[in-house]
Amino acid sequence: MVNILLHSGISVLMVDVFSVLFGGLQFTSKGRRVHLAPRASLLAALLFAVHPVHTECVAGVVGRADLLCALFFSLSFLGYCKAFRESNKEGAHSSTCWVLLSIVLGAVAMLCKEQGITVLGLNALFDILVIGKFNVLELIQKVLRKDKSLEHLGALRSGGLLFRMSLLTSGGAGMLYMRWRIMGTGPPAFTEVDNPASFADNVLVRAINYNYYYSLNAWLLLCPWWLCFDWSMGCIPLIKSAGDWRVIALAALWLCLIGLICQALCSKNSHKRRILTLGLGFLVIPFLPASNLFFRVGFVVAERVLYLPSAGYCVLLTFGFGALSKHTTKKKLISAFVLGILLINALRCVIRSGEWRNEDQLFRSALSVCPLNAKVHYNIGKNLADKGNQTAAIRYYREAVRLNPKYVHAMNNLGNILKERNELQEAEELLSLAVQIQPDFAAAWMNLGIVQNSLKRFEAAEQSYRTAIKHRRKYPDCYYNLGRLYADLNRHVDALNAWRNATVLKPEHSLAWNNMIILLDNTGNLAQAEAVGREALELIPNDHSLMFSLANVLGKSQKYKESEALFLKAIKANPNVASYHGNLAVLYHRWGHLESAKKHYEISLQLDPAAAGTKENYGLLRRKLEQIQKKDV
Repeated sequence: MVNILLHSGISVLMVDVFSVLFGGLQFTSKGRRVHLAPRASLLAALLFAVHPVHTECVAGVVGRADLLCALFFSLSFLGYCKAFRESNKEGAHSSTCWVLLSIVLGAVAMLCKEQGITVLGLNALFDILVIGKFNVLELIQKVLRKDKSLEHLGALRSGGLLFRMSLLTSGGAGMLYMRWRIMGTGPPAFTEVDNPASFADNVLVRAINYNYYYSLNAWLLLCPWWLCFDWSMGCIPLIKSAGDWRVIALAALWLCLIGLICQALCSKNSHKRRILTLGLGFLVIPFLPASNLFFRVGFVVAERVLYLPSAGYCVLLTFGFGALSKHTTKKKLISAFVLGILLINALRCVIRSGEWRNEDQLFRSALSVCPLNAKVHYNIGKNLADKGNQTAAIRYYREAVRLNPKYVHAMNNLGNILKERNELQEAEELLSLAVQIQPDFAAAWMNLGIVQNSLKRFEAAEQSYRTAIKHRRKYPDCYYNLGRLYADLNRHVDALNAWRNATVLKPEHSLAWNNMIILLDNTGNLAQAEAVGREALELIPNDHSLMFSLANVLGKSQKYKESEALFLKAIKANPNVASYHGNLAVLYHRWGHLESAKKHYEISLQLDPAAAGTKENYGLLRRKLEQIQKKDV
């Protein structure tokens, strides 16, 4: 709901932004901005509001960072525009306070998402083109002719443009330094599966693939039908030769861009030049951090990074519709076409939002778009495994490993399922391969230890557990499994120490507490078992399994009343466990409450008719009751 409200607010704010882009800046005598080109700005804002590529940011809660970035990005741009509201009175002099506020808002946008810093570049472009009214083509021609005229330099000084540019530059440098310090003076580390093109050795291959990624982003803006939550892991195979048909997409992209740039620079209509240049600026500048030009990014294509660039696309599309409408008499046909695009986009948003309602729909929707994406198969497999459908999960995990033979997480999860199905040899092979590919994969080392323990290869299992702990110091589950290994080897002190480590790292580790109580109980250390049980219940007071274990210890210590209370509490928490009723019956049997014992033996046998110990005890009780009856007779 918060994301929907944010997107709605941004879409409304975009009406103001587009009004400036289409109509320019004009203020009343009271300093209020005149809203020019209302129809064009409203249409562009509607196209922005219903664009399906925004679904990831709005429907996924993680997208809030992009939404907040866009909010402060828009406010920063509009704040920069406010700096020129006194221009009619003071001849292009701006308010420094508004420029500084715009920089602060840009910094807030950057702290939400790194691409927020690009608003400073957009503000500079707006200042040069709209406020300074520079003709870029004329300026380039003068530079090429080595024209020594100082007219433009004078305009820069008198209009305060150089001062504003210096403020923007200083603000941008300060933001970059601050961000650099926050990141620990080093860029984040990415792997080849995240962005394969950036790891290509050949510079030409890298350049071709980067440009192909740009064309895919452009296509998502133009035709947002094929949407996917993840485009990595083989979803987009690398272009490795000029004979690949996908090179056509690169040519189409650059033909369109060159055509638009030529129109933006060479058109005699200053209004057209300004709108096209600002539209291209809004499209390209916010996309630069995701372009791989300045640094490696951790994705191939990401729909969320198109949230801001889509505003530039909406400007260009709206301008195109306006130009088309002026050159044709069939205006109603153009209007119907525009309305059709809005409706189709809105319908696509509804469909896509439905796919984001749950993991299963989201992951399966990606299969039709990216059938070669190993992560998609992995996520579907994990979802199925969580639901208990292991057979189907195995199929998807195997496909994930086939598509990406170095996918260690898929190997680990597949090995886990095979371990549970007692297919131990294959499980060991997969987990051994996973730790060979990624030697610091602690979870895979632990699971390998569990498999080796099941195969009675105790020394190898201990070594695997130790390696897991070496790579992840705070690993309570690994200490728990190491304790189970020591218990199997009758190394009771080592087992107790391992389980104690697990409970220190994770005080609510119920299994470790239970195993300590049971081991101490079985070895006759009833006082110590009772102390551990009481300590555990103080930390996890509602754990019925701990109540049951401590009740057994108290029963053996002949603390019948306290034991009975814990048994009854455990049964109330989980009434369908046969052993709870069976052991309470044994307590009553010892205590001499024979009728109560009979009742709970019968309940236990109803829940588990195959329990041999309960049957035997129940038989003894019945014989004893028969003897009492005969004696009474």
